[in-house]
Amino acid sequence: MKKKKNKKIDYNRIRINYADSTFDTRVLIFSAIIIILFFILFVKLFDVMLVNKKEYNEELKTLSNNIIEGESSPRGRILDRNYNVIVDNKAVKVIFYKKNKNITTSREIKLAYKVSKILSLNYDKVSEDNLREFYYLNHKEELKKRITKSEWKKYESRKLSSSDIEDLEKKRIKIDELNNMSDDDKHAAYLYYLMNKGYTYSEKTIKSGDDLTDSEYAYIAEHTQELDGFGTKTDWERTYPYGDTLRSILGNVSTSSQGVPSNLKDYYLSQGYSLNDRVGLSYLEKEYEPYLKGTKGKYELLNSYELKEIKSGKRGNDVVLTIDINLQKAVEDILSEEVMKAKTSDPNTKYYDHSSAIIEDPKTGEILAMASKKIVGDRIVDNTESIITNAIMPGSIVKGASMLVGYNTGAIKIGEKIVDECIKVAGTPQKCSWRTLGLIDDITALTKSSNVYQFKTAIRVSGQEYHYGMKLNFNQKAFDTYRNMYHQFGLGVKTGIDLDGESSGVTTKDTRAGNLLDFVMGQYEAYTPMQISQYITTLANGGERLAPHLLKEVRASTEGEGVGKVIYTKEKEVLNKVNTKPEYMARVKEGLYQTLHAPGAYGLGYIDDKWQCSGKTGTSQSFKDTNGDGKNDTETVTSNFIGYGPKDNPKMSLAVLSPDSSFPSSTNLTSQVTKRITTKISNAYFEMYGMN
Repeated sequence: MKKKKNKKIDYNRIRINYADSTFDTRVLIFSAIIIILFFILFVKLFDVMLVNKKEYNEELKTLSNNIIEGESSPRGRILDRNYNVIVDNKAVKVIFYKKNKNITTSREIKLAYKVSKILSLNYDKVSEDNLREFYYLNHKEELKKRITKSEWKKYESRKLSSSDIEDLEKKRIKIDELNNMSDDDKHAAYLYYLMNKGYTYSEKTIKSGDDLTDSEYAYIAEHTQELDGFGTKTDWERTYPYGDTLRSILGNVSTSSQGVPSNLKDYYLSQGYSLNDRVGLSYLEKEYEPYLKGTKGKYELLNSYELKEIKSGKRGNDVVLTIDINLQKAVEDILSEEVMKAKTSDPNTKYYDHSSAIIEDPKTGEILAMASKKIVGDRIVDNTESIITNAIMPGSIVKGASMLVGYNTGAIKIGEKIVDECIKVAGTPQKCSWRTLGLIDDITALTKSSNVYQFKTAIRVSGQEYHYGMKLNFNQKAFDTYRNMYHQFGLGVKTGIDLDGESSGVTTKDTRAGNLLDFVMGQYEAYTPMQISQYITTLANGGERLAPHLLKEVRASTEGEGVGKVIYTKEKEVLNKVNTKPEYMARVKEGLYQTLHAPGAYGLGYIDDKWQCSGKTGTSQSFKDTNGDGKNDTETVTSNFIGYGPKDNPKMSLAVLSPDSSFPSSTNLTSQVTKRITTKISNAYFEMYGMN
C-alpha cells in the first residue's frame, strides 16, 4: 500500500475567504439601510403628495408669500364700573419719516432742508447739540483740520478711536459758527434731529394731530416718491372724555416715534412686538397692556406697490375699572376745594400741602374712588401717585389693631377698666393722653382715643406691670407681636394693589424699649394711604385682608360703541384673615361705632349720624424737611380719619389723610381740613348709593 501524503493547509487562502465573508456581510447591512431609507422617503412622499397634500400646499403658499404686519391697531377703551368711557381713541393724521436702508447722510440733509421749508414745526426747540451735530455733518473736511498732529498720531496708534476724533471735531465748533447759522440751517438741523432720533430704522413721527394742517399733509402725500422715507398715514391717540379726572392713574402710552422703551426692548420683542409698537408706559395702561393692545392687520405683499389684506386689524379689548367716575370726580372736586381752603384760610397750615382720600368696597376690595390733591404755589395739582408711594405717620387710627393685641395676649379683657393718667417710664419723658380721662374701659379708650390705655396694655404684653418710674425692659417678642397684628391688617406690608411701584411703608429697627409705647399709638412706623385704606377695609368686613384692585373685568372689543362679552372677571383675593376671636373683633368694631356716636366721643361730626357709620380719628406728631437739607427738622401735626358704613352691612370704607395739616404754635389752633373732607365725601357717597 502506498502511504498517504499529508495535504498541506494553505492558511493564506483561509484568511482570504474569511475576509470575503466579512465584506459580504457589510454589503448586506449597507444595502438594508439603503432600502429602509428609500422606504421612509417613499412613505414621506406618499404623505406629502397624497395624504396631506392640501395642508402642505397651504404651508408652501404661506412660506412663499411675503406677509407683512400693519401698524399698531387702536388700543382698547378704559371704562368705569358703569361702562362710562373714560379713555378712548381718536383718529389723527400723521407725517412720518422712515429711513431707507440705502440712503446717504447727504441725501438726508437735502431732505431736511427741503421738507423743513414745507412743515411748520416748533423750531425753537432746536438745541445746541442739534446744531453742533448738523454743522459737523456739513463741514467734516474743514473740521478735520482742527485735529492736531499729536491727536492724529494717537489715532494712528489706536490711543484715540474714530468716535474720539469725531467728539473733538464737534467740540471745536465755535459758538459764533453756530450763531451764524441761518434760519434755514437751524430749521433743517431740527428736522434732521427728528428724522434720526430713536431706533435707526423705526418710523419717526414728524408732525401729527391738530397741529398738522391739511396743506402740509397733502403736500407730503403727493410727493412721497421724491421725498425718500417721508410719508403720511392715519394713526390714533388717546382721548379723555372726563378730562383730568383719574388722569395720573390711567397712565400713558408711547407714541409711534417712541415705540417700545429701550429698557424693556428684550421683553417686548420676546412677546412678538415690533420696536415701533405703541405700548403702555405707566400705571393702568402698562398694567393691563396684554388686554388693551390691539391686534395688527396682516397683508400679503403682491408687488412693490400693492398689498392684499389677509387679516384686518382689531381694536384691543375694553378694560372695565372698579372706579365710579362720577364719585371719583366728586372726590377730586372736594379735595381740590378743601385743600385750597385749608391753605388759604385755616390757621397754622404753613407746612400743609395735600390731602388724600380712598373709598373701597370692603366686601370685594374694589376701589370706588382714590385721589390726592396738592397745592403748588397758587394752583392745585394731582398727587394721586403718592397714595401708593408716600408713607405718613398714622396716629391713633391704629388703636383698633393695638386693642386686638391686648385681647389676644390676655393683657386686657373685654370691658376691663384701666386708669388713664400720665405715666412715667425711666429714660423717657412723661407720656399722657390728650387729657386725663380717669378710670375708663376699652370702649371709652377707643372713643376718646386714650394713649395711656394702650401704654399700660403694651407694658403688660411685654411681660411687666406699670408703676411710676419703672424701667421698661426691651422685649423683641412684644414688638413682633404688635407688628405681626399690624401686618395682618396690611400696615407695613404691600397691599397687592394692581399698580406698579407700591411702597411697603417705613419700618424702623430702633430697639429702645420706650419705642413700644410709641408703636401702639401710631407714632413709630409710617404707612401709605393705601395700606391705611386696606386696614380699615379689613376691620369693616370682620377680618379678611383683601387685595385692593382697580380692575373689575375685561370685555371683548366691538365694532361700535357698545360693550362686548365678558372675557375675564377679577375675583376678590383674600390675602389673609386676621388671627383673633370674633368677639374681640366685634368689640373693636363697637368701639369704632361709638367713636362717631357716643356723647363726648372724638369722632362726632365727621360723618352724619344718619349714615350709621363707624370710624376712628388719628392725630400724630410728624416732622417735615422745611429747609431742603434732606432732614425732617420741623414738628408738624398730621390729621387722619378712617371709617366705614353702614355699621351692620358695610358698603364702603373711607380713609382721609392730611399730612402736616397743622403745626404747634402759640395759638395751638389746628386745621379741620380732614373733618370737612370726610363729611363731604361721605355725604357724596351715600347720596349716590344710598344705605341699602
